[in-house]
Amino acid sequence: MPGWVEVLLKTFVVIVLFFAITKLVGKKKVGDLGLFEFLTSITIAGLSAFIIIADRPFIHGIISILLIGLVLFLIDLFALKSKKFHDFTKGNGTVLIKDGKILEDNLKKEKLTTDELLSSLRQKNIFKYADVEFAILEATGDVSVFPKKEMLPLTPKLLNIKVAEEKEPYTVIQDGKIVEDSLGKSGKNRQWLQTELDKLGVLLENIYVGQVDSYGELTIDLYDDTITVPSPQQRPLLLAMLKKCAADLEGFALATDNKEAKEMFEKNKNKLNNAIKKVESYLK
Repeated sequence: MPGWVEVLLKTFVVIVLFFAITKLVGKKKVGDLGLFEFLTSITIAGLSAFIIIADRPFIHGIISILLIGLVLFLIDLFALKSKKFHDFTKGNGTVLIKDGKILEDNLKKEKLTTDELLSSLRQKNIFKYADVEFAILEATGDVSVFPKKEMLPLTPKLLNIKVAEEKEPYTVIQDGKIVEDSLGKSGKNRQWLQTELDKLGVLLENIYVGQVDSYGELTIDLYDDTITVPSPQQRPLLLAMLKKCAADLEGFALATDNKEAKEMFEKNKNKLNNAIKKVESYLK
């Protein structure tokens, strides 16, 4: 058998083995691999390259790869059943910062320098260790950080503000063509789409991507990035209209001398203002 054919066959067998071992040990990102798994992966890669080109019995290399794959599978299996075994083989997290104070002994234990810790914090957009409630060095080598409550970004939940639920946007235009299926799922039709494009003053063939969001608003991206497309204005216009109606009701109440009419205008103005407060965050 020619040498190049032998190399091709060996390579194919090794690829099949890799695929089988991956299925056996499960899907894991490179960042999720423990130290033992990482070193084992490097060993398998080096061993595979060696057995493909080495003038040694090919079956011996296959047995080695299969044995390594079996050991990885058994380690994962036992780690699922025993926490002690999991901690021994996979490792566990080490607290590096607690209540804004660096735990120097744990840093030394993990052979980390202060500069390395601060660098990890900067990668999480934290520049003062005193702003950290606690930081943990995970078994994968990544540093998980939880800032102090006063340093957390403001969210609608913290402000007790209700926001509208966002749903999946539908891509109704792609590469200058209408995606009929998505357009139907969004609850819109061609006539509505053409009306929106006329409002924006753009042609269908000049659009790279167009999406309809959960509010029923169309957002587009043009092939020509130098052209600025105005943002959807339906919600702000509706909010402005509601506020104008409330102002008109107040004006009517001030303009009339009829007591019953004045009370009616005031009552409806208050109802409308209460409604505006409830929907204002959705319409901005």
